[in-house]
Amino acid sequence: MHEYSIVQSLLDSCEENAKANDATKVTKVLIKIGVMSGVEPELLKTAFDTFKEKTICEDAEFIMNIQPIVIKCHKCSSESTLKKLEYSCPKCQSLELDVLDGEDMYLMQLELE
Repeated sequence: MHEYSIVQSLLDSCEENAKANDATKVTKVLIKIGVMSGVEPELLKTAFDTFKEKTICEDAEFIMNIQPIVIKCHKCSSESTLKKLEYSCPKCQSLELDVLDGEDMYLMQLELE
């Protein structure tokens, strides 16, 4: 369950940002999770809720935006958002693709007091 180590890094990042901005509290944490990131959203939320106690994020709202897979086709140059985990261009069925989004997890926004 690597979600626990991810949450620890996330909490460390929140604390660093709060200190850098002279904040005493984090009230909202907004992250983006790609469907191909390997992160299980429900486990991440459980881990965050567990480990935020007695930290600067103790009362923080935790919001996750799930990012679908966005691809660019080499053959027809179209960009598409995949509805299923089928790695072919929905327009021309080519398998020659680049994944543009949906593979990573990012801290998008913090609200501080």
